[in-house]
Amino acid sequence: MPSSFYHRSKDDEKVATNAVFTEEWRFYIVRKMVKAEIAAVSRLRIVVDGEGVTTLTAFMSCPLRCRYCLNPQTLTPDGPHRVMTPGELYAEVRKDELYYLATGGGVTFGGGEPLLRPDFIRAFRSICGPAWKLNAETSLNVPPENVESLIPVIDHWFIDIKDMDGEIYRNYTGRDNARVRGNLLLLADAGLAARCTLRIPHIPGYNTDTDRDRSVKELEAMGFSVFDRFEYKTDTDGKRKGNMPDAQGDPPADSQGE
Repeated sequence: MPSSFYHRSKDDEKVATNAVFTEEWRFYIVRKMVKAEIAAVSRLRIVVDGEGVTTLTAFMSCPLRCRYCLNPQTLTPDGPHRVMTPGELYAEVRKDELYYLATGGGVTFGGGEPLLRPDFIRAFRSICGPAWKLNAETSLNVPPENVESLIPVIDHWFIDIKDMDGEIYRNYTGRDNARVRGNLLLLADAGLAARCTLRIPHIPGYNTDTDRDRSVKELEAMGFSVFDRFEYKTDTDGKRKGNMPDAQGDPPADSQGE
């Protein structure tokens, strides 16, 4: 490996002194330098991605190929991005710490699919400490071990349900929703239903209000009670307003973000 691979900043060194991690885990993070491709870091967002003032950190890559994708630039390898370590991200966002602490805010991880990068998020929590709120905007269409590893780390989960009907979900995203269902049960069984906001859109051409009502009833039966029902706005060509054209290509393989 090049010598720069083993370089660590003062912010990365904070990982090594945090009691959350075992000695083996600290060595892995500090010496191997967990990295991730970051599409954007958007500061000073107010009550948009969680309580208080937040910074949205958008990861590259997603397992889905949604027809009206909001961030298609995260789906292609040549999309604009930076490669960052958790310490480098911390160094960039800590300037807003006073806002986070004063308003109960923090950092929201989105994308793309942030739960493809659980190691990065866990390392970031170790650096920033427990005072900041950490949120995840996720489809939950990831391996269950990714979700399990972040249960002690994430304060609030914003879950993009799409639709609970398997056929509707596959038609819209290109994948089935078996993992979504399993991970929803995982969170509910962990007693985290109250810390989840479930986003249930009306997707023109794919589902109806009746479909959404069925989804809500099924999710209520699992123990969830906080829902965000909204409408996808599209133009006359059937594309989401403000979006780039749909990205092409197959969904990527699952990643642990090493």
